[in-house]
Amino acid sequence: MRRAVLLGAAALALAACTSESSVPKDLRPVPQKLVYQMKSDGMSETSPIFVRLYKEESKLEIWKQQGNGKYALLKTYDICKWSGVLGPKTKEGDRQAPEGFYTVTPAQMNPNSSYYLSFNIGYPNTYDKAYGRTGTNIMVHGACSSAGCYSMSDENAGEIFALARDAFKGGQRQFQIQAFPFRMTPENIAKHRGDPNMDFWMNLKEGYDHFEVTHVPPTVAVCDKRYVFDADAGGKAFVA
Repeated sequence: MRRAVLLGAAALALAACTSESSVPKDLRPVPQKLVYQMKSDGMSETSPIFVRLYKEESKLEIWKQQGNGKYALLKTYDICKWSGVLGPKTKEGDRQAPEGFYTVTPAQMNPNSSYYLSFNIGYPNTYDKAYGRTGTNIMVHGACSSAGCYSMSDENAGEIFALARDAFKGGQRQFQIQAFPFRMTPENIAKHRGDPNMDFWMNLKEGYDHFEVTHVPPTVAVCDKRYVFDADAGGKAFVA
């Protein structure tokens, strides 16, 4: 009897494993534990998402919209590898991961990636082009290997892909990625105060601070080769 029970349990486990592995990786559901967390935090599975990346800390955050329209942190993932050093990407082949404000649409999602699953972050954006920066195919992807991208473990890449897919399914047309050199705290700004990229980083910090205050991703534009956030018609930007 005991042998029959054990064999039955093993068969069920094998069936579950087979069932999961038979689903194409780009269609696999968000883990149930994360779904429960969404419900607990007042989020739906298809509500909009927002992404923040921090190079120095090697972290990627997924934020998700709650019923009140504000965004709350859903989960923080380890970035397996990112390329280069702190600072922006400037040209094709510099093996440097970008920093700045980027937008991802459904067309940028790649279920057939050579790096498990991926999405193109949209580099170069309008700001990058204003400075003559070049580069192509800059992704967040799996496979834990980077040559200018932000690389995750396959498991984390799959989960992030699923969250984005479901947000698009819910009607989100695009989501914003904010890629920072580090968390833009006073301590980190002081730590890096002598870096030649500081003026650029202080411009990024304006957008960082906007979200810290509002918990709503800002509208981003470029004016006079600088990022501006939720600017009015006269070019006056939000001040945190």
